[in-house]
Amino acid sequence: MFKILKKVFGKTTDAIKDVAPKKKKSITKDEFEDILLEADVNYDLVERLLDELPNSINKVQAFNSLISVFQYKANWKESDAKPFVEMIVGVNGAGKTTTIAKLAYMYKQQNKKVMLGAGDTFRAAAIEQLSRWAAKLDIPIVATKQGHDPSAVVYDTISSAKAKGFDNVIIDTAGRLHTQTNLSQELQKMIRVATKAMSDAPHRKLLILDGTQGTSAINQAKAFNEIIGIDGIIITKLDGTAKGGAVLSVADELQMPIYYIGTGEQPSDLIQFKANEYVNTILEEIFI
Repeated sequence: MFKILKKVFGKTTDAIKDVAPKKKKSITKDEFEDILLEADVNYDLVERLLDELPNSINKVQAFNSLISVFQYKANWKESDAKPFVEMIVGVNGAGKTTTIAKLAYMYKQQNKKVMLGAGDTFRAAAIEQLSRWAAKLDIPIVATKQGHDPSAVVYDTISSAKAKGFDNVIIDTAGRLHTQTNLSQELQKMIRVATKAMSDAPHRKLLILDGTQGTSAINQAKAFNEIIGIDGIIITKLDGTAKGGAVLSVADELQMPIYYIGTGEQPSDLIQFKANEYVNTILEEIFI
């Protein structure tokens, strides 16, 4: 796991090396500030973290400081419901469809029966892309044509999965700009229809955030949370950015579970996020 994270955050640690080329037993506050800002940690958070630290900082002190960002009471939503229904939201380009494929692959590896719902009926390309993934992974999918009612897809997917004894349902949603009123109403309707199909569905609403967006992704998260209430986050594309420190900012601002991070383009490239391993990956490049 540590090797995978080291690879994922390679560009971030390279950026850190530009600021702190030599590993040391201790660093100054100014050095730590430069490192965190270079990794795209929000400035206000950096200032708060530094306030609690001495002028000379060792690895243990740095670890305790960074890990404190994750010490909030997160509501990790799990359920024994069958099927366990997840609704996936996020803006276009965040890696939503690929992440759905990764989740489906992960569940299939756990010997679970998975069904997909192509609820992004706004874009024909989204339906086609998800259908290709379903075929590649040999997973059934409920899909319709572009422009059709996405709530009908939600109802049909959940109803079919219930009738056939499936374990997991993963439903895609439209990724238009979160500022659009019609998208807000569409998402809210999809939630209501899911509840009609199964009283406590959806059991988890996951937001896909593009790691290359850095701290700007936080505004997206807040907008979606206001619309439907997000239960957790998956961060994608961290392997392609030097902004890996934004994970700290996301955790600090949103105070909600980060379930997984994407580590590449293949179906197997999804790992459970563990805060201590993430923090250690960053600090390994700074301290002896």
